[in-house]
Amino acid sequence: MSMADTHTSGSFAALRQPVFAVLWAATVLGNTGSFMRDVASSWLVTDLSASPTAVALIQTAATLPVFLLAIPAGVLSDILDRRRFLICVQLVLAAVSGTLLLLSQAGALTVEYLIALTFVGGVGAALMGPTWQSIVPELVPRAQLKGAVALNSLGINIARAIGPAAGGLILASFGAAVVYGLDVLSYVFVIGALLWWKRPRAADDALSESFTGALRAGLRYIRASRELHRVLLRAALFFAFASAVWALLPLVARQMLGGSAGFYGVLLGAVGVGAIGGAMLMPRLRRWLDADGMVLGAALLSAAVMAALALAPPQWLAVVLLLLLGAGWITALTAFNSVAQAIVPDWVRGRGLAVYLMVFNGAMAAGSLGWGLVARAIGLPAALAASAAGLAIVALLMHRVRLPAGEADLQPSHHWPEPAMSEAVANDRGPVMVQTAYRVLPQDRPAFLEAIRRLSQERLRDGAYAWGVMEHTADAEQIIEWFMVASWAEHLRQHQRVSHADADLQTEVLQFHRGPDKPQVRHFLAL
Repeated sequence: MSMADTHTSGSFAALRQPVFAVLWAATVLGNTGSFMRDVASSWLVTDLSASPTAVALIQTAATLPVFLLAIPAGVLSDILDRRRFLICVQLVLAAVSGTLLLLSQAGALTVEYLIALTFVGGVGAALMGPTWQSIVPELVPRAQLKGAVALNSLGINIARAIGPAAGGLILASFGAAVVYGLDVLSYVFVIGALLWWKRPRAADDALSESFTGALRAGLRYIRASRELHRVLLRAALFFAFASAVWALLPLVARQMLGGSAGFYGVLLGAVGVGAIGGAMLMPRLRRWLDADGMVLGAALLSAAVMAALALAPPQWLAVVLLLLLGAGWITALTAFNSVAQAIVPDWVRGRGLAVYLMVFNGAMAAGSLGWGLVARAIGLPAALAASAAGLAIVALLMHRVRLPAGEADLQPSHHWPEPAMSEAVANDRGPVMVQTAYRVLPQDRPAFLEAIRRLSQERLRDGAYAWGVMEHTADAEQIIEWFMVASWAEHLRQHQRVSHADADLQTEVLQFHRGPDKPQVRHFLAL
């Protein structure tokens, strides 16, 4: 049975794909080890320093590299063999945990070492994140993509439910060295799963991109994609305010709630359990709410939890509140992730998702540091209350900035004809000017210009660095659309990138053409 013929209904249908199931299970195990490591590091820093800034810096060190390196990581995920790249990153992460193991065993861990090694681990996470997300469309049919994205979020939160609680208990019972050792062991299983995956070798492509060219193309796409801009804006504001609870939770558990390392692990485990419950309810939520409704509900629920934590509730109630926080957190994450996956085409998927991860982690890093400074200035309860109020207000205001539906068909259409050439053209020649001549009746001009300006976004996303439209001075019905591309090879890549959704938009533009033949397309090369 082909992948396309596989039964696609149900939230867990993607797990019927063997490779996805194995890699998903390995990722859950690897993330469980990472959460165990993180809870040990977060708690150890409270032993070494009582400063809220030092505690918040651990969160910042973990997320700042993703902000700094996400775009280069996305470029690498689009131009390198993703399987081999992931194996190399896993080896780096194993080395980080191995170093923490040796330092903790020797009693040599300091705040500086914890922050530095957490930063290196963040570099590994920055390199890994876009690539893990980019391989999902390779593992499941398109009909199962949203379900696979939700399963990835569920897997992270299964690990969040198990890892912190287990990490806190093992830390309290056996010490940090055992926690770090188990994390190293988890990477062995992840690397084994990647070695088992026999990823098809990509065909040789004469138009393959260099790192610099791929970086330019990715930035050009991101700059021109208005749909992606809306997702990034909404995500940045949500995570900047919601980051407060993650940055301050170790201090909330220890100072406000009087808990131990084991209790802190239970709180984080409650977030994971709540996230699992939220993931199970999400198919029902989608029947009633779109992505905007889910993000608004998640923001208001998270704000209510933070406001309640600011009142220093009893420990049992704090656990219940963290269950609710987990449900809200996975709802927001899944909504943002699903939309981002749905609006980015395959050719730039790693780079587009890298920017989303950069914004997510940048907001978390800046928010964590900022709320740590606020807590030092006005106290933990006041900082939590301020972040809760800010999150609720921003969520209500930004609800008017609608998220994209993500239903466009972004698969390549290959409907552009081959350019007419008198002789072969070297790939590095350029720049290239492409002109398309239309004949448009005067009464149709306003509607035509509106349609072709929407088409300009496709030209700019897929390779053009300049675009314009002009009228003929001696013929009012003749309108020329032009765009500039850096090289002949980049224009040929445009032919491969244009999607079915773009083809539909071009059809809309062509309905205004009144010439006897199709619009004339001409190509010009710089001399």
